[in-house]
This record gives sequence, structure tokens and C-alpha cells, in this order.
Amino acid sequence: MSAERRRPLRSDAAANRDRLLAAAAAAVKRDGEKVPMATVAAEARVGVGTLYRHYPTREALLSALETKSYELVLSAARRAAESPGPALTALQDFLDHTIRRRDELILPLHGGPVTMDPHTVALRDAISQALDLTSGDIIIMGALLAHPLPHAPNWDQTARRAARIYLIGLAPGRASDLPGAGLTRADLEAGFSAAPSR
Repeated sequence: MSAERRRPLRSDAAANRDRLLAAAAAAVKRDGEKVPMATVAAEARVGVGTLYRHYPTREALLSALETKSYELVLSAARRAAESPGPALTALQDFLDHTIRRRDELILPLHGGPVTMDPHTVALRDAISQALDLTSGDIIIMGALLAHPLPHAPNWDQTARRAARIYLIGLAPGRASDLPGAGLTRADLEAGFSAAPSR
């Protein structure tokens, strides 16, 4: 466990870390995983030394981005699972959260790195449990809606419209003629395991 996880960060160090993760998420989405570390530091308005104090390697930075992303998704999934309202309303809230926070999500289904360490696998398992039996279908839909099409204007509106169509299709009596079985968490994990390691 890193020193960062063992003791709380000072407020300025925590602010630096948050800026680094936000800048890194934007840079990775724009330039890919190989974006220069100096670019991330510059866009976060911190020195390169500060970046390396928090994340000594590119892999550590990418892993932190992935962990933060899974934690955001898990928080939304748990909120949806604990919602007292109708299931479709809770699912709509989950998809809305995914669309709203899309710029922060650096995940394998969005083209991000694949990590198989126990903590990351446990986060994926917790998300799947919170989303219940159809988690594979919901995860895929959330990933699709959080990844804007390059030439589609007003993605928030477009994605929310697609989410609504999806939810209408899940209404009672509407899902009886779906083609094939939905993906399971095991299917997704098998795909992650087959991906080249970084």
C-alpha cells in the first residue's frame, strides 16, 4: 500500500493530486496513454517533480485514473441500487451520472488501460453486484453513452435520448425478444484478461 493511501494528504497535496488526475484524464482522452508526463504536469499547473511524487511511473498514474473511474461508477451504481424509487428510474439516474462524469472515466471499455490487480478486480466485482443480474448489459450501455461519437453534436442530449430509448425498451413486456444472452461480468473479465498487459 502506498504512503498516499496510508495517511491522509495535506490539503495542498490533495488539491495537487486532484488537479493531476483531472489533467491526466483530459490528456489521456485527447492524446492517449503515451501522453508525455511533462504535459500532464503542465496542464495540472504543477511541477514535474510534484507529478512524480504522487505517481512515480506512468503505470501508477494510469492505475490511479482507472481506480478513480471505477470508484465513480461504483458510487453511482450503489446510489442506484439503494434508490427507493422504481428500478427504471434508478437505472436512468445511473446512466445520467455516467454521461455527466464521462470526461473523468478512463476505463477499459472506453479504450483505457486494463488492470488485473486484486483491488481493481474487486472494484469491478462490487460494481457488478450493485448493478445486479443485468450488469453486463448496463455496463456496456453506460460505456457506450459515456463515449461521445466524434461528429455528433450536443452529446449530452444525444446520449440522454439514447438512454431513454434504452430504458423504454426495458419496460415490462418489451425485453422478451432480445437477441442472444447479455454479457456477464465473467465475459467482461475474460476479455480484460485476454488484453495485452501494460
